[in-house]
Amino acid sequence: MKIIINILIITLCVSLNSYTQTLNDYLKIAAENNPGLQAKYKDFEAAMQKIPQANSLPDPTLSFGYFISPVETRVGPQKARFSLTQQFPWFGTLKAQEDAATLMAEAKYQAFIDARNKLYFQVSSAYFPLFELDNWKKIEEENITILQSYKKIVSRRFENGNGSLANILRVDMMLNDATTNLNILVNKEKPLTTAFNQLLNRDANETIVVSDTLSANILTEEYRKDSLLRSNPIINELNLLEQASKATENAAIKQGLPKFGVGVDYVIVGERTDIVMPENGKDVLMPMVTLSIPIFRGKYKAAVKEAVLTQEKYSLQKKDRINILTAEYDMVLFEINQQLQLISLYENQLQTTNQTLNLLFKDYSNSGKDFEEVLQMQQQLLKYRKLKTTALKQYHISVAKFNYLTAKTYYNESK
Repeated sequence: MKIIINILIITLCVSLNSYTQTLNDYLKIAAENNPGLQAKYKDFEAAMQKIPQANSLPDPTLSFGYFISPVETRVGPQKARFSLTQQFPWFGTLKAQEDAATLMAEAKYQAFIDARNKLYFQVSSAYFPLFELDNWKKIEEENITILQSYKKIVSRRFENGNGSLANILRVDMMLNDATTNLNILVNKEKPLTTAFNQLLNRDANETIVVSDTLSANILTEEYRKDSLLRSNPIINELNLLEQASKATENAAIKQGLPKFGVGVDYVIVGERTDIVMPENGKDVLMPMVTLSIPIFRGKYKAAVKEAVLTQEKYSLQKKDRINILTAEYDMVLFEINQQLQLISLYENQLQTTNQTLNLLFKDYSNSGKDFEEVLQMQQQLLKYRKLKTTALKQYHISVAKFNYLTAKTYYNESK
């Protein structure tokens, strides 16, 4: 296997710089413009706004009362009353609520990161079929050119009495096939271009620059399986949601404890007119302390139970996701190695087919016989070129999925 892959790397050692730069540019455009990804980021920003809401005290209460029938006191009648109170939850309640809101916001950010990585995979999966289409078109165009040259040769031989009309008809049939195939490929470009541009949220007819060549290489150590659990944003999101539920449980417990309140009453007192006395008509200022007693425990117990069940839910979802990721990792790794072997096979088959075609054409030039075998070998060469292109496409799509699973990005985001 290592020998095959080493041969592959040597034979396919084509510069990848142009492809990387081009695809990186498209990934960056998609990250900046895709409305679905922007919506995910807005979701994160909205979650961030819940943090100051969670750690804030309830609004103070100001009340006013006017005595329609004044209450007579020793120093005069009470005319009006102002009350100002402020409620305080149990110690640590606001901190627990803030922790829960912060962790939820961080989980939303991980969801955004996963959506971004998934978008990268979608863009890559739409880009490489365009590479395949572009190369298939070139292959068919070259095939048509070769078949036209064959037709000239067999036509001259027929005119000179050394050839067969059947050979001309065979070439015409293959030319018709090739021309039709090329037209189909040209028509296929429109829907592929539209799908790609839609991911970038730009005009469907926008020109797409596709690389001429791609290379295939062995995956490096950074793609090890342990990176699935260390870097995957979905796992990180579920971890954060589980922690947020734990903080919510703590907050629910504290919300079931007494709440304190402090306040002050200010009573406006009128003066007595029937007597002269010290402090006549003096207003009243009365500090107050309140204590709420959470007697009805049902709602608090239910809130704690809800938080505990939510933790268990996220724990189970995380285990399920780990199982799915592990299975997908092994399958994608198989697909990558499969395509590497196929590319190596097609490269060797192309070399052998080229040699055979040259020998057959030389024999035909000398004897004028076995032209049908020349045509068959030409089509065999066409088939292997297309198969190699498709294998390269599939290899890079699989690598793009590997990047998604292991949370690898194509371009340096610090640029």
